[in-house]
Amino acid sequence: MPPDLKKLTIHVCTVDHGKVSVGSAKFVAMLNPSSYSHRQTLHYNSPRRRPVGSAGQDPKFAAVGNEIVGFALMLDGTGVVPGGGSATAAPRPVTEQIRALNSVVYAYDGQKHEPNVVRLLWGSFIFFGRLTSMSTEYTLFKPEGEPLRAKVTLSFTGFMSKEEQALVANRSSPDLSHKVVVKAGDTLPLLCYRIYKDSGYFMDVARHNGLTDFRRLEPGTTLSFPPLRSP
Repeated sequence: MPPDLKKLTIHVCTVDHGKVSVGSAKFVAMLNPSSYSHRQTLHYNSPRRRPVGSAGQDPKFAAVGNEIVGFALMLDGTGVVPGGGSATAAPRPVTEQIRALNSVVYAYDGQKHEPNVVRLLWGSFIFFGRLTSMSTEYTLFKPEGEPLRAKVTLSFTGFMSKEEQALVANRSSPDLSHKVVVKAGDTLPLLCYRIYKDSGYFMDVARHNGLTDFRRLEPGTTLSFPPLRSP
C-alpha cells in the first residue's frame, strides 16, 4: 500500500478554472486520528409566518449544505513516537511540526485572497475542503517551557469544483450516483472517460471501490462512480 494511504496525508491543491489539481506540498500525520467525524447537511425553507394554532407545514428542500469533517492529530517531539525522529536524528520539535501543518492548512494565498484547498487522504477516505477551525492543546513540556507534545483539533468544510456544483444543482444527473456493470474489454480509465469525460479520475474510483488491481476488471462486476473528485 502506498505510504499516503497508510497515514493521513493533507495535500495542498490548486484550483484553476474550476479544475482541482493536487500539488506536492503536504503534511503527513505522525499518528493517525483515533476517530473522525463526517457531517452532511440539507437546508430547507419554511414559511416565515404561520397563523396562530395552525398545523406544522412540510418544509421545502432548498439546498445541499457543505460536508464537514473533523478530527484531532497528536504531535510528539519526545522521540518516543516513530516519525517524530529516529535513533540517529533529533526528534522534530512540536513547534516546527505545527508550522509545517499551518503552511498546508492555514496559510493564506495572497494572490487568490483565500486559504488553501486541501485534500485529506487516508486509505479509502478522501475529502476536499478548506480549514474552518484549528485549535492546539499543549500537553507536555520541557522544564524551560518548550512544548513536547500537542493535540491539534481540525475542522474542514467541503469544497466543490464547478463541475460538482453543476451536478448538485442538477440533482437528476446520474453522475451523482452512477453504477456500471463491467463488460469485457472495459478498463477503469475508459469508464472514467465515459462518465466524467476525464480518464484521470481512475485512481479515485479504484480507491472508492476498494480495488487492489484496477488494471484487471472482472466482467460482471458492478462499480460505483462517486461525484466528481479531481485526481
